[in-house]
Amino acid sequence: MTRTAQVVFAAMVLAAFGAFFAAQALKSQPPVIQRFQLAHRVISPNGDGRFDRQRVTFRLKRRDTVDVAIVDERGDTVRELASGVELPAGRQLEPGLRWTGRTDSGHRARDGIYRVRITLRGEGRTVVVRRSFRVDTTPPRPRIASIGPSRTPGPELLPNPQGEPARIRLAAPARAGRLLVFRTWPAPGALVRTTPIPDGLRVTSWDGTDDSGTPVAQGPYLAVVETRDSAGNVGTSAPLDGRGRPVAEYGREMPGRGGITVRRLALQAPLAPVSAGRRATVAVDARQRPYHWTLRVLGEARPERRGRAERALVHVTPSGARSAVHLLTARRDGLEASVPIAVDDREDHRVLVVLPAMTWQGRNPVDDDGDGRPNLLGTGSDVRLARVFGTPLPPGFAARERGVLEWLAKGRRRFDLTTDVALATGVGPKLEGHRGVLLAGDAVWLPPALQRDLRRFVARGGALVAAGVDSLRRQARLTASLRLTDPTPAASADLFGSELEPLRRGTFDVVGATDEVELFRYTGGALRGYTQVEATRSTGRAKLVASAVDDRERPVVVALRVGRGLVVRFGLPELPSRLADDPDAQGLMERAWELLSR
Repeated sequence: MTRTAQVVFAAMVLAAFGAFFAAQALKSQPPVIQRFQLAHRVISPNGDGRFDRQRVTFRLKRRDTVDVAIVDERGDTVRELASGVELPAGRQLEPGLRWTGRTDSGHRARDGIYRVRITLRGEGRTVVVRRSFRVDTTPPRPRIASIGPSRTPGPELLPNPQGEPARIRLAAPARAGRLLVFRTWPAPGALVRTTPIPDGLRVTSWDGTDDSGTPVAQGPYLAVVETRDSAGNVGTSAPLDGRGRPVAEYGREMPGRGGITVRRLALQAPLAPVSAGRRATVAVDARQRPYHWTLRVLGEARPERRGRAERALVHVTPSGARSAVHLLTARRDGLEASVPIAVDDREDHRVLVVLPAMTWQGRNPVDDDGDGRPNLLGTGSDVRLARVFGTPLPPGFAARERGVLEWLAKGRRRFDLTTDVALATGVGPKLEGHRGVLLAGDAVWLPPALQRDLRRFVARGGALVAAGVDSLRRQARLTASLRLTDPTPAASADLFGSELEPLRRGTFDVVGATDEVELFRYTGGALRGYTQVEATRSTGRAKLVASAVDDRERPVVVALRVGRGLVVRFGLPELPSRLADDPDAQGLMERAWELLSR
């Protein structure tokens, strides 16, 4: 080793020893930054008012001017909290520096680990405090694993045969939180029960009562587990909106597997017409409790059959010399439910009356899949046609079909009777061989093939009367398993080319304007005192041959020449219910029947 190399080596050794002893001296001295404190180990700057800010405070051993910043795991500056702050020795930084979780550019900082960097200008050095904290804005994801005791597909039903509450099993032990139970129909969802969930619980329950202990109404319900993590983030097993109500997306199942249906009495009738004198079977779900039932012809007060049963099926043989709708009604413990049975007299008549069973089921608030949300065509869901009706009557029946059917029964009119389901599946009376078709209510959804058949029927010379509203503009595919799938939104025009306006509310006198087919022959020339109208904006290629107009001169009641046939649309949702005592409504219906029958 040369003399020069020896000198350099000796200098390096002395420097190393000097640095070591200097470091040991610094360690033995009190730290420059003292009493460093963070308010929280974790913050969640999401604006919910809990752990939204971090508070930083400390004091210095010696007076100095400081800069304070938040840095990320790589040491990069995220936010400057202070610059050029004079801090005397031993004095606490009060009230402290607050960080709202925002970067210098104003954006919310990413989730992760953060530290505080303190620059001591007087000493000319920077210290990154070892104590860290976490930003966490990710909510917990509680999950419902299953709801029992039933193991069958679909929602859990209450009351159940075991007489037990619904047991809600969580996928993992819960943090302390709440069980929220919402009624999901009619929308929007109403919170009916809140139950605390202790920390670590795996199973909770609901007995079908509200917060006051009162049994809730029949219908679909959604159980939602809500928990809060250490950062204050709230997570739920199903999404809730800003008002704390379930969020339902069009055409998508509700996540969370929280469906519970309260059902005490419900009925399911045949989807196709029954021939007079043949047996019909109605399923009755009375939760294995006894019930009374009656069978009567719609429009007649006296029942033709009655009985008491506990079984799930009721077999009846409707009588009668003419086609009619029979109502089977079940009653138990103050509850009542009815379903219509289409009974055809097996003779051939000029007019075919069609009941809109597809629309009834499309509006029937039944939870098929157990997600807690009713399967409705209007919300984009698929719908099973073979479903029970838990409402007192099929949706819309009392306001639409009932009035028309009772008017037919009172006049002892002769017709063939079917449902749109039977027409679409080739069961019972067909369109062929009839002069007219009466759609007895709102025919909102129909399969494309049936719509084409109706259009062809009219174009070839048939007459069609649509007694309902919001009809013939939407489609749904009918599967071989009798499910309605892929419902479409309303088209701009119905299947005959007419563009309709939305229902308008007010007080209206609908006055006859054009009448080449004497549609208003038996009326006084006006239909007065209606509170809703569905006006026709355009008739497309069809020729307007009769009309009654509203206050804006828009046709409401119309007769259209389509091909060689005729289409009559009332456009008055209240008209069927006024057929019992309104002479003008009766006169319009009478003339429409003549046009169907000729």
